[in-house]
Amino acid sequence: MCGIVGYIGEKKAAPILLSGLKKLEYRGYDSAGIAIQEKEAVKIIKKEGKLDKLKASAESEVFYGGTGIGHTRWATHGRPSDINSHPHTDSFSEIVIVHNGIIENFRELKEELIEQGHRFKSETDTEVVAHLISTYYDDDLKTAVSKAVKSLEGSFALAVMSHNEKDRIIAVRKDSPLIIGLGENENFLASDIPAYLEHTDNFYILEDGEIADIRKNEVDIYKFNGDLIANKTKTKINWDAEMAEKQGYDHFMLKEIHEQPESLKRLLEDNLKDGKIDLTASGLAENWLDNYDKIHIVACGTAYHSGALAKYLLEDKLRIPVEVEVASEYRYRNPIVNDRTLMIVVSQSGETADTLAALRLARSKGASVLALTNSRDSSIARESDMLIYLKAGPEIAVASTKAYTNMVAAFYILLIDGMRQRDDISEELVVNYTSDLIKLPEMIRKLSQQSKEQIEIIANKYAQKENIFFIGRNTDYTLALEGALKLKEISYIHAEAYPAGELKHGTLALVEENVPVVALGSRADIFAKLFSNLKEVKARGAETLLITEENQKFEADSVDYLIELPVLNKDFAGLLAIIPLQLLAYYTALNCGEDIDQPRNLAKSVTVE
Repeated sequence: MCGIVGYIGEKKAAPILLSGLKKLEYRGYDSAGIAIQEKEAVKIIKKEGKLDKLKASAESEVFYGGTGIGHTRWATHGRPSDINSHPHTDSFSEIVIVHNGIIENFRELKEELIEQGHRFKSETDTEVVAHLISTYYDDDLKTAVSKAVKSLEGSFALAVMSHNEKDRIIAVRKDSPLIIGLGENENFLASDIPAYLEHTDNFYILEDGEIADIRKNEVDIYKFNGDLIANKTKTKINWDAEMAEKQGYDHFMLKEIHEQPESLKRLLEDNLKDGKIDLTASGLAENWLDNYDKIHIVACGTAYHSGALAKYLLEDKLRIPVEVEVASEYRYRNPIVNDRTLMIVVSQSGETADTLAALRLARSKGASVLALTNSRDSSIARESDMLIYLKAGPEIAVASTKAYTNMVAAFYILLIDGMRQRDDISEELVVNYTSDLIKLPEMIRKLSQQSKEQIEIIANKYAQKENIFFIGRNTDYTLALEGALKLKEISYIHAEAYPAGELKHGTLALVEENVPVVALGSRADIFAKLFSNLKEVKARGAETLLITEENQKFEADSVDYLIELPVLNKDFAGLLAIIPLQLLAYYTALNCGEDIDQPRNLAKSVTVE
C-alpha cells in the first residue's frame, strides 16, 4: 500500500498521475512509481523516497501515452527500494500492476510460479500477482485478472495494464478502497477521492468483490463471478478541490486545526432542527435507547480515544453498559454480542480494515451497527445499519484533528438524544446541554487564537525534551491519551498518558527533575483530586503544564505553565481542552523540524491489518 492512481484519456497521462499521487501524499509512503503505455512498450519509472525524486526522473524522460497507472508504496513486504517500488511486472513486462493491501498466500503462489519457471526481481507480494495474471493471459486482460483474483487470499486493490491492450485498465477491489472518477473522453482511478477532485466530482465507488473494466469513454463493472452490474450508482462529491489545499497555511495539520469550528458547525447543522437534536437522517429509531441492553464502541487510534471519552458520558447519563475496545483486539476474541447490542464503529476514512472486520463480526452475531465516519460512501458506512456522517471535510494530515473533534461531538449528539429518552432526566437539562453544544464552535475558535502564542513558547522548550507525560482523570484521562498520541506521532518525542490516580502504582518512578508533565483538569467536579496528583509530580521536580478552566483556584507554585479554558459544562469541556493539545503537538514538531503532515511509518487510512 498506500496510494493508487490511474488515468486513461486523450491527455498525456504522466503529469496527471504525478499530480494525483501528490494529492495522496497524506496517506504516507516511502517510494513511488508510474507506468505509462507508450507505442512500443510500457515505460516504468519508480524511485525510493519522496515524490520529488520520482518527478525529477520523470521530467528527464519523454512521455506521450494517454494511459497509465501509478503508486505510492508504504513498505510491507521488502524494504523500501527502487526494486521493491510499484509498479511491478511479470517476467516479460507484458503485465503491469500496482497494488494496495496484503496477499496473505503470496509465498505459496510464488513457490508454485517458480516451479513453473517464473523469475522474480523484488521481495514484494505484489509482483506475484503480476506473474499469476500472466499465466492466465490470452489477449483478454479482464478475463485473466478475473481468474487470478480467485486464487488470492487477503486484502487488495489492484490496477492492471497489459502492453497488448493500450486503451484499457482493469481495477479490482477486495477490502481496500478504490474509486473511479468519471470525465468526458477520460476516466480516472484512485484509492481516494482527493486525487482527482480538480478533474471531476462524479465517481463510482467500487465495493468489495467488484472488477472494473476502464476505457476512456466507458466503464463496465462486474462482480467477481462475472455478472455485469447494471446501473451502478454514481456518487457526486460535494467537496471542492480548494478544501483539500493548504490555503496559505504552512501545513495541512495547522489548517485543519483552525477548520474545526466550521467542520463542527456542519455536523451540528446536519443534526439539529429548531434548536433540538434530530437524528432522523441517521436511521436511528426515535426511541433507540429502548432497543438495546448494552453498547460496544470499536475503533482504532484517535477514533478509539473518542469512544473512550464517550464511555464515561454515556454510562453516566444514559445508565447503559458501554464497552470500548481497539478493533484489532475485538475481532480476535469472542465478544458477547446479541440483537440487543448496539455496536458503534468509529473511523475517519470508513475503510479501517480492523474496524470493518469487527463490524462484520458483530453483525454476524445479531448486533445493530451505527457508524460514525467522515466518508458517506465508505465500506463501513455502507455495511452499517445506521450512520452519523461526520462532515469534517477532507482531512489530509495523517494526524487527525478535526475528524476527532467531530467524532467526539457526534457522541455528544448521541448523548443528548439518549438523555431525551430518559424519564429521570429533565427537559431543562436536555435544553441546557444542547445550548452548550451549540456554543462549542465559537468557543473553539477563540481558544485556538488566544492560546497560540503561549503554546508556541511551551513547545519551543518541549522540543528539547526526551520524555513527556500526560495525566488526567475521568474524561480528562482520555484527552491525555489523545494528547500523548498527537505529540508522539508527529514530533517523535516519547510521550505517555496515565490515569492521574495511578501515579503511585508505578508511574511516579519515571518522573524526575525537569520532566514535563501535562495535567488535564477540565472537569471542575474532580479538579481537587487531579491537582493533588499534579503536586506529587511537582514535588519530584517535574515541569508542569496545567490545562483547566479559567478562574479555577489552585496553588500557583505547583504550576509552571497554565492554559485556561472558557467555562463550560464539565461533560463538554473536554472538547475545548483538546485544542491546546493539538496545537502543542504541532508547534513542538515544528520546532523539532519534523515532517508534520506525513510522519514516518504512518498512513492516513490503515486498510490492512
